[in-house]
Amino acid sequence: MSAISFFIPAYNCAKTIAESVDSIMETNFTDGDELIITNDCSTDNTLQILKELKIKYPVIILLEHIRNKGGAAARNTAVENARHNLLFCLDADNVLAPLSITPLKEYLAENNADVASFQHQHYFLEDKFKPEYIWSLPAGEISPQSYLSGENTPGQHGNYLFTKQSWTNAKGYAEGSGALDTWTFGLRQIITGAKMVVLKDTHYYHRLDYANSYWMNDAEVNLWSVSVKVTYALFPFFDIIDETFLTYMLGKGKYDWFYRLKQAPIKLTDKEAKEEFYSKQHLRVKNIAYPAPSFFNKVIYKLKGIAGLNK
Repeated sequence: MSAISFFIPAYNCAKTIAESVDSIMETNFTDGDELIITNDCSTDNTLQILKELKIKYPVIILLEHIRNKGGAAARNTAVENARHNLLFCLDADNVLAPLSITPLKEYLAENNADVASFQHQHYFLEDKFKPEYIWSLPAGEISPQSYLSGENTPGQHGNYLFTKQSWTNAKGYAEGSGALDTWTFGLRQIITGAKMVVLKDTHYYHRLDYANSYWMNDAEVNLWSVSVKVTYALFPFFDIIDETFLTYMLGKGKYDWFYRLKQAPIKLTDKEAKEEFYSKQHLRVKNIAYPAPSFFNKVIYKLKGIAGLNK
């Protein structure tokens, strides 16, 4: 069975990352796997904790950003340096359940999928065995429409198993998207053809930290910017988005279309129709920029006639 490249984006997570790493290494890490941690220029003692973890688990690969680039860039750096085709992202404050990865990997393989997610997230404050609430996904295959209409999806938490090819197709995590880096990544995966599945009766532990929450400090504080950031993340894929929706997204819906997905879902276009449209436009531009020789001959003959050079 294929080995996994686990990876963790790390920024000012000195208090929590050891538990996250232990949850990978103690029962979920198998021979041939690797664990990559990208320190995104932390300003607390995260680096010292990582060095201690490296002593405890010598197989850990530590990568460093010389300046803070954000979660998406930290994830991309890890994936770019990963050796394996299967990848699992675990945030630095979350915890895997014991022996939970192998069934997920088997489920992905059985379904010939590109993404496999746990079904439940147990949100906890102090004790992971006493969740404040449980957030769940429907088991089975996730439809593209779930993303397009703003329903619950694996991208909203981002801690799941996926193939490197699906990351390549999605052009990686959208850097500059802030706390929306995992949601937009999941959207980019599924609109580029990734098959996503959710394994029934499985879970991981998702830590709640209202004071230091990535989402609360980024998206919730700047609500107006959320739609703009998602638009930016979708820019490389404008060619497969319906032109009417693009007009709305870039126009009157610029600052709130993301929050209105249930009323006005993202609409994709027929790829073949889009390719035909762009092919025609390309031909028109080419004919203007590089006219046929007969065009030049007519122009030259007319100019000679004006100059009295035609015989």
